[in-house]
Amino acid sequence: EHTSPLFASIRDVVRFIKGSISDADTVATALEGQEAVVHLAAETGTGQSMYEITRYVDVNVGGTAVLLQRIANHPTTVRKVVVASSRAVYGEGKYIDSEGNEVYPRTRSAEDLRAGLFEPRCEKTGAPLSAQATDERSRLDPSSVYGITKLNQEQMVLTVCGAIGIGAAALRYQNVYGPGQSLRNPYTGILSIFSTRILNGKPINVFEDGRESRDFVYIDDVIEATHRALFRPTSSGHAIGIGSGVATDVLTVARSLVALYGREVPIEVTGAFRVGDIRHNYADLALARRLLEFSPSVSFEQGLATFAEWVKRQEVSEDGYDRSISEMAAKGLFRQ
Repeated sequence: EHTSPLFASIRDVVRFIKGSISDADTVATALEGQEAVVHLAAETGTGQSMYEITRYVDVNVGGTAVLLQRIANHPTTVRKVVVASSRAVYGEGKYIDSEGNEVYPRTRSAEDLRAGLFEPRCEKTGAPLSAQATDERSRLDPSSVYGITKLNQEQMVLTVCGAIGIGAAALRYQNVYGPGQSLRNPYTGILSIFSTRILNGKPINVFEDGRESRDFVYIDDVIEATHRALFRPTSSGHAIGIGSGVATDVLTVARSLVALYGREVPIEVTGAFRVGDIRHNYADLALARRLLEFSPSVSFEQGLATFAEWVKRQEVSEDGYDRSISEMAAKGLFRQ
């Protein structure tokens, strides 16, 4: 914790307990006298979860069980629990076909990806599908162990808390970014990966054709949504999508970061792919607006500029990207 920007920012503001969500004694201590719980503790690497299966299930599902076990079986002052879920619970998310029908495509096959057929296609006609904003009624079809554990977490929290009369909400965060995120962990998202590679003078490797897209939501907006979910009774009993509502493709992200850092590094669109990766997903915010009166206030351009300025002030060490790719390749999950 001595090198963590997050720890430095909270050290003199809150009570800090170093421990594991999987440890019952630590959880019991943390819950003493608390009226609300924001449960963020989790392992977060989508690709890594496909071979570190026991660890992801033990921490994400088992740790949530430890938390709920304590709340359910001991006198408690807790009145509200908000758990961090993820857009990963949807897998690919919602699409429409050429006739306007709602479609939920299967996970793309390695054969199609190897052939450069990156866009999900209609099973009947073979025509490309059109990505749509994914709402909370969309099919839940996680394509990774991580996504499965996040779905387990939200179901456990909503079910147990609902049964014992404690308010609970699950927030399905899209790709959260901003100052304070780890620049050392290659499993925490492409903004960190791309930033460390640019500042180390290394080329950026963009998977597929670079047109795969994600919904990047700035940390301040996520904090605002979480605060609203915590204090608004209307959130209880619901899983709610939280994002920017805008899809941004990965090639745009790479080019924007290169420009912001003012470094000339190659952007290599490789055609390589990770088995199980989704192509597109972005949030439909209608439910968040209705239940939380939440709308994001930070555009991707504004947020990315602020993030880049923060990164410039950090000590950027050697990135772990190559190691993470080697690990996934050894497991058959990364292919070229």
